[in-house]
Amino acid sequence: MSATTIVLADDHHVVRQGLRALFADERDFVVTGEVADGREVAGVVERLRPHVLVLDLMMPGLNGLEVIRQVRQRAPGTRIVVLSMHANEAYVVEALRNGACAYVLKSASGAQVVKAAREALFGRRYLSPPLSEAAARAYEEKIKRGALDIYETLTSREREVFQLAAVGCGNPEIAGRLSIGVRTVETHRANLLRKLGLSSQTELVRYALRRGTLPSEVEKGGT
Repeated sequence: MSATTIVLADDHHVVRQGLRALFADERDFVVTGEVADGREVAGVVERLRPHVLVLDLMMPGLNGLEVIRQVRQRAPGTRIVVLSMHANEAYVVEALRNGACAYVLKSASGAQVVKAAREALFGRRYLSPPLSEAAARAYEEKIKRGALDIYETLTSREREVFQLAAVGCGNPEIAGRLSIGVRTVETHRANLLRKLGLSSQTELVRYALRRGTLPSEVEKGGT
């Protein structure tokens, strides 16, 4: 039986080093790549086509939730295991809705991380304790009973601009990170604000927080 290939995506070298060592102890796993920037993950996964991607939810450059969407589009055969410090159901549900198979807290044991990778490999959902399917389903039902999620109408590029703007990047910085013109960023930003019914940076950050796509510390820092 061939080994299960894994790509690790986390901006902290020590975390990737620990995960690499963890999977090295498992004879049927082999780490074939590592990524530290969210903008590079989909490209690396598309090139290497690993069986499993272990992804930090809060990646620099591009939010992990958007990374999941991109990976699902460009390498649909790769199973995604989210590794996160956030236990809020909003994060869990958004990750699963975007296409992740498993959600593991960074406080989980090494055995739980390995189990998540094995479950994801076969397309089975896995949530590390204290997360539960019941809580995730209850939160998802609340979403279903609500109105249309306007965020789903944003284009992929608008989502990228949204994620970078939400963490405080100005238009010139966003333009540089996405390799597009400042005027193009301004257009995308205006369009996404109009679609979401928002009128300021403060409202944009609060919207991102409500969706569970940002850690709450962001609100304390720049609005």
